[in-house]
Amino acid sequence: MAVKLRLKRFGRRHRPFYRLNAIDGRSPRDGKSIEELGFYDPIEPAADKAVQFNQERVKYWLSVGAQPSTTVRSLLKKAGIDPTPGKAVS
Repeated sequence: MAVKLRLKRFGRRHRPFYRLNAIDGRSPRDGKSIEELGFYDPIEPAADKAVQFNQERVKYWLSVGAQPSTTVRSLLKKAGIDPTPGKAVS
């Protein structure tokens, strides 16, 4: 099973809200997730409130080889987490 770190879309039309999840790579975008790791609100003007992740769990999933999507990779870089999969937890 290939685990991916992806965003699930919530919210209403023209007001998106996303949750960061560890998901089996074969499941659909809004399908069942293994673990919820945080959220991303692109409409929020305050940058510190827009992205909130459980950094310990994100680092754990990356350490065991979970592959982040390109969007999640850029969000992790902004949050100060190295998005390279397979690195040891620091």
